[in-house]
Amino acid sequence: MAVFKRVLCKQRLRRVPPQFSWIDHRLVRDRHISRCSADALALYLFLVTVADGQGLSYYADKTICRLLPALDGGSVSRARAELIANQLIAYQPPLYQVLAIGPAPASPQTRSSKQTQSMPRPDPARDGEGPHPLARILRELAGLDSTPASPGTAPMQNPLDSTRDNPSDPA
Repeated sequence: MAVFKRVLCKQRLRRVPPQFSWIDHRLVRDRHISRCSADALALYLFLVTVADGQGLSYYADKTICRLLPALDGGSVSRARAELIANQLIAYQPPLYQVLAIGPAPASPQTRSSKQTQSMPRPDPARDGEGPHPLARILRELAGLDSTPASPGTAPMQNPLDSTRDNPSDPA
């Protein structure tokens, strides 16, 4: 069943602000995200959110800890080192730079050719090369991406959608 979208609250309709930032879909598609801990991803989201158009920001660890209360000084240092190792950020105190996403990193595990061939590959016709909305990235992570993979393909069902057909419903 197709979901028809409509604005639910016109008074609170989101608009793209002048300080708009984005998360590159290749973070998910090329599996960079799977190589990062939750703390590193929290720091990355923070840095992407506060960065200027060149990806630059400058926040002290103490301020980051205050704004991200789940992280303490040691967690911020470890998360930063992890993001640097994964080539997602550069850091020279006090400057952070969110880097352009590079090529997909090589997997630390050896995979059989069958496993490698079965991995989904980017579809330029669908994904393009540019950034994607955060909502779409999060839906894909949760397995809820409803965008058809190709024309004529039915969208994936949202397992949390209460409006879908219920097989135990006698309707």
